Amino acid sequence: MKRLTLPQQLVDQAAAYADGSATPAEPRNAATVVLMRGGEQGPEVYLLRRQVSMEFAAGMCVFPGGGVDPRDFDHTVAWAGPSPADWAARLGVEETLARALVCAAVRETFEESGVLLAGASSESVVEDTTGADWEADRVALEARELSFTDFLDRRGLVLRSDLLGVWSGWLTPVFEPKRYRTWFFVAVLPPGQITRDVSTESSSVTWLPALSAVETVEKGDMFMLPPTYLTCLDVAQHADPDEVLAEAAGRDVDMFTPEVVPSDSEGEGDFVLSMPDRYAALLDGRCPRRPLGPRAGAGPAAGSASAGPACSRPTPT
Repeated sequence: MKRLTLPQQLVDQAAAYADGSATPAEPRNAATVVLMRGGEQGPEVYLLRRQVSMEFAAGMCVFPGGGVDPRDFDHTVAWAGPSPADWAARLGVEETLARALVCAAVRETFEESGVLLAGASSESVVEDTTGADWEADRVALEARELSFTDFLDRRGLVLRSDLLGVWSGWLTPVFEPKRYRTWFFVAVLPPGQITRDVSTESSSVTWLPALSAVETVEKGDMFMLPPTYLTCLDVAQHADPDEVLAEAAGRDVDMFTPEVVPSDSEGEGDFVLSMPDRYAALLDGRCPRRPLGPRAGAGPAAGSASAGPACSRPTPT
């Protein structure tokens, strides 16, 4: 694939950080979840289009996710599945942060899609979260009026960490004014639950086959940041969500930070953003007709741009 040449202004900006004349912003820890369901064309992914008024990643199509909240570190949270210590080894962090990342992943998924990866026991999962009482709790969580631990406790639920899989990790480039250190998870839509267009940070939502999402971006009808686009392309290599989860079971996170590097395919003096080696083969032969987006950060979302129409129709199921 012909990689997009970076504008000189961005190259110069990156150089200022490289030579120490500029200080990068401190990244915030975050979690994002690739929520999937089966489809005739392979795994389908749930995408939200961020409000164009948002300061961060305006108009971009993203997965549910967000920053870690201080209360996500609560060690008393009801828990089932792999332990925080197990997650720490997989995510490459200390146990306390691993617990917080998993909590943030489950909490943010509920806040932004209405889907809850929790159940009354380690063998069950909630089947319906569409009632008015569930919505009141979701709004309270989103407003930080209710902690996730208290939410689970008063409903007699346990967080089902076994419903999550590890996928990847991205750290926003040093030249971005807002930076996130983001762990990407994968999960399957639980039986009986439906997604809802509820997040105050998104203007619309949609389910798309992962490969269709990639092709829509390449046609210029939707904007994504490179981590989101590459994750969709990665997921699209698998036949169904179960195969994605099986792949996730063997992955650990090696946090990757895109850097401005000389292009190996453009003319002399051109620069592009680096990416993990494993994506090179996936990108071979693909040639987007328009940019993935004007920024190349990472996070629950990153950068700023307007988006095309692909996320313009709310889809509740």
